[in-house]
Amino acid sequence: MKLSLERPIAFLDIEATGVIVGKDRIIDLAMIKVHPDGQEEKHYWRVNPEMPISLEATAVHGITDKDVQGKPAFRDVAKEIAMVLKDCDLGGFGIVRFDVPMLSAEFIRAGVEFPVKEKRLVDALVIFHQKERRDLRAAVKFYLRKDFTNAHDAMADTDASLRVFQAQLDRYPDLPFDVDGIDLLCNPRDPNWIDQAGKLVWVGEDAAINFGKYTGNPLRELIRDDPGYLDWILKKDFPEDIKSVVRDARAGRFLTRPSSNNSNDDELPF
Repeated sequence: MKLSLERPIAFLDIEATGVIVGKDRIIDLAMIKVHPDGQEEKHYWRVNPEMPISLEATAVHGITDKDVQGKPAFRDVAKEIAMVLKDCDLGGFGIVRFDVPMLSAEFIRAGVEFPVKEKRLVDALVIFHQKERRDLRAAVKFYLRKDFTNAHDAMADTDASLRVFQAQLDRYPDLPFDVDGIDLLCNPRDPNWIDQAGKLVWVGEDAAINFGKYTGNPLRELIRDDPGYLDWILKKDFPEDIKSVVRDARAGRFLTRPSSNNSNDDELPF
């Protein structure tokens, strides 16, 4: 791989019960961990989501409720997965929008620390859409010059996304050849965002809503003026990183903006 690595990068793919991060659960997690010396190691987990798999999801990946019977729950393997991912950056195809938020939510539910903010993200989908605007099947055809006949098999998708990214490095000499540069391209960050989706933002020193009728309103004010709105957020299918902040606010624990001189006590646990 032409990418300069100073620590491992784990390419991963998730199959789930559906596509709603705050509601659905992981079924399959496949991973190829690439070390700085080029060594690759494969990891795979099938877990019981402890909820029905939607028919729409089964139509895509072919996994049924029967296929997950007797499998461990995510919480039972969460520490093992976190250990494999320790000190790793993350790569894949579409991971910024789906896989990483889904994985973060599962770790939060399992009570296992997963410092996603410390991970740099390499998303071959972002590069592909910027350069060619196609899906993974078309990416394999375009970059690897072969048909992708095993789409939506987690390990096949993971392997394909890794090979596509390697081919992108070969094809586009203007791409950064370090993970920091790729991360900035794939995962641009707004410093005012608190959660990954930007639904909560900093307004001064306070956490505030960044959507709907209360855009710009700090959580401190909503607790006073309309606490029912925060209860509505907790009942809806918002990601867990948003709900955790709102849940704390309902309990009187308000997040304050950390500064370079503060400890990390006020930072989010994801």
